[in-house]
Order: sequence, then C-alpha cells, then structure tokens
Amino acid sequence: MHNTQQERAPSECSPLADTVERSLSLPGTFALWLGANVVVTTVLTGMFLVPDLTFYHAMWLVFIGSAIGIIPLVLIGVMGQKTGLTTMVLARGTYGRIGAMMPAWINLLALIAWSWIQALLAGMSLDYAISALTGYSNVALFTVLCEVIVVSIALKGHLGIERLEKIAAVLMMLLCGAVLYALNRHYDLPSVVEIETTGILGAGVIFDIVVATAFSWIPLAADYNRHCKSIKASVIGTWGGYVTATLIAMGLGATVSALSISIGFPQTYDPTALLNNVGFGLPAAFVIFFSVLTTNVMCVYSATLSYMSIKPSSGFLMPALVIGIISIIGGTIPGILDQFQNFLLIIGSVFIPAFSIMIVDYYLIDKKAYEPKKLVDQLEHLPKVNWVAIGIYIIGACLAYYLNWVSPSAIGASLPVFILTGGLYFLIQKIRVRSGSYSKQWSES
Repeated sequence: MHNTQQERAPSECSPLADTVERSLSLPGTFALWLGANVVVTTVLTGMFLVPDLTFYHAMWLVFIGSAIGIIPLVLIGVMGQKTGLTTMVLARGTYGRIGAMMPAWINLLALIAWSWIQALLAGMSLDYAISALTGYSNVALFTVLCEVIVVSIALKGHLGIERLEKIAAVLMMLLCGAVLYALNRHYDLPSVVEIETTGILGAGVIFDIVVATAFSWIPLAADYNRHCKSIKASVIGTWGGYVTATLIAMGLGATVSALSISIGFPQTYDPTALLNNVGFGLPAAFVIFFSVLTTNVMCVYSATLSYMSIKPSSGFLMPALVIGIISIIGGTIPGILDQFQNFLLIIGSVFIPAFSIMIVDYYLIDKKAYEPKKLVDQLEHLPKVNWVAIGIYIIGACLAYYLNWVSPSAIGASLPVFILTGGLYFLIQKIRVRSGSYSKQWSES
C-alpha cells in the first residue's frame, strides 16, 4: 500500500490513526493556530471594520464572530484528532469515495488561490524591506523567493510547520507589540476610538465577514489537529489560538485604518505606510512578511494533502512542488488583491454548506462510517457517491450565493447557510435511517 515516498514521510502519507504522530500539545496547538492567523489578510480584513463601526463595536463583533465562527473548525479538528485522518479523507465518509473528490478539488483550488494572494503580499513586504536596506526593488523576484522558502518548509511536513508556527507565534506577538508601541509614540493612538462612523457595511455584514474568515480555515482543521495529543489540546488550543490571533490581527488592521483616517492619510491596513517616515517601517514590513510566510506554508501543505486524497499514489513531494510553482505564477496576476473581499465571500459559499453536512453526518447521523480503516483500506464498502449529501450541498451553495449577491441578508449569509444546510441534511437522513434506506445504501459497494 505504501510507496517509497510514503515510507520516508509516514505521518504525511499514511492517514490511519495508529501511524499518525501525536506531536501537538495544548500550547503547541495554541501556537499553531495563533501563528497561522496573525496574518496580513486578517489584518486587511480589520481595515474594513473601521470607520464603518466604532473601534469598540468592531472589536466586540470580532470577538463574538470569531468565537462562534471557529466552532465548526474545532469540530472538524476533533474528527481529525479522533481518527488520525486528514480533512478530505474524512469527506469520504460524508460524500462517498468518488463524491469526496468534489470538496477536495474545491479545497485544492481555493488554497491555491489563497497561496497566490499570500505569495504576492509576502513578496511586496520583502521587497519593501530589501529596498529600505539596499535600494534594490523587484517584487516579482521576491515573490518567487518567498514561495521557494514556503515550499521548502512545507516539504518538511507537519513537524517543520509546527516548529515554524511556534517561532512565528512568539515573533508575531513581539513584532505586533513593537508596531503598536511605535504608533502610540509617534501618533495619537487613543484617537482611534473617537473617529466618526460611516455605517456603510453595517454590523450584520461585518459580523458575517468575521464568521466567514473563521469558516475559511475549516478545510485545514483535521490536517493539523490529527496530530494533537488529546481532544483537550485540539479544542482549547484551536479555539484559544484562533480567537486570540483574530483579535490581534483584525485589531491591528482596524487601528491602523482608523489612525490613517484621523491624521488625514489615505486609508490603509499596512502599518509600514504610517511608520516609514519615523524610521520604523522596516520592522513593520517584517511583521507583514513573516505572517504571510507562515500561513502560506500551511496553504501549500494542505493543498498537497487535498490532492493526495484524490490521487493517493502521487506521494507528497511532486504535488507540493507543482502547487508551489502554480502559487508563484498566480502571485503575479495583476489586480488579484482587489478581489480579496469577494474571494472571501466565495470561499464561504462553497465551504460552509460542505462542512455543515460533514459535521452533522459525523456527530448526529453515522459516526461509524468514519472509522479510519473503512475510509482508507476498505473503500469498496462505501458508495461511490452519497447523492443526498451532494444534492443538499448544492442547495446550500445556491442559498449562500443568493444571500451574498442576489438578495444580501442583513445578518449575512454564513450562519444562516450553515444552520439551514445542516438542518436539512439532518432531517432527510433521519427519515432515511428510520426507513432503513440509509444504512443499506452505505454498506453496498
């Protein structure tokens, strides 16, 4: 069953629980999700919160939205911790051995798109730092260099990523603290709480953006939390690390946004723009660069695992290299950052219903269908496609599209779609279980 590449990296390529390294303690899990989420795209999201809302109102919504939005990720992470399976291998238990390829391909493409954005941002930040030190500027070159570093780290597997995120968590806390200190020293930082609101987006939309940001991380949950030593480490470490990181990152973006407006500067999320003239632009640039680097490593790694769930014989090395090259090319697409907010909403549309169904199916319908050996070694006992799950997923995705673009909801689309999709699936499958049709279909080859 295992090829040479799998023997060299068993914890990446062998998804059975008894072969997975349990390397993440509670502090390690906390650091993993903290380091992963103190990232420039989350800082950028924070810019959209102020001045639409007051600073305090925005931060309250960030806390509530991230605390609620992270729950599905925690639940998928627990599934990974209990089974030792990656997220997209777990999807076989919900969608069938062929049907699971649908969310796997969607996840693969979405993570590549994330990597495009991250690669460009990292290249821009490194370009600024090098330019400040030497006067040499070449964004394309530094984008390529950043992605080479990303792929090199991703090839070391989960242990390399875990070590990186622990270092990142400490450095990001120190660097963010230093940036806020510099902002307070050179500007009137308390003025951010006094800025007048515009109310363009509204609290409901902003809450939905915060929730959708948390939901966008769900596909990565089991990929990493399968290495947690305990359920306690998986639950508390993930929840605490993510919520803390989101408060820091979105808080920094909201602070810089409000401060830039209050001093008559063009609105921005980037502290480098405000600190460049006072000699602190270089540390601020490294905050952006390092945060992007750590998150992009996770994107490339999980994109590779998604491909491996589709093509198990591919091994780890070649898909990771190809995905890294595609990320480098995509990072040079003109205007890609202008589509970031729409991209976030699209991610919510395609992922929210998919994982709502998975969570309901595992926790409320048929946990036995997710036994590791069934999903890895005994695929012939699974149906090719669970058409009920596919059909309800399509309904949920259409509902998300309708509530996001056709008739935007005042409370956003994320939570309503999650609840309605999961509720519909639960209702239909309970009826099928009682009639006996569900269990019979699931045992047929």
